[in-house]
Amino acid sequence: MIDLFSTDYGLMSLAVIVITLLMVAFFLRMFVHKMNNNE
Repeated sequence: MIDLFSTDYGLMSLAVIVITLLMVAFFLRMFVHKMNNNE
C-alpha cells in the first residue's frame, strides 16, 4: 500500500482509478436522470 502513494506509477494508477470512478458515477447519474425524464 505504501508503493501506491510513494511512487510515480502508483500515483498515476491511483489517479486513473479515481478518474474512472468519477466517470462511472457521472454516467450512472446521467443515465438515471435521462430515464426519469422519459417517463
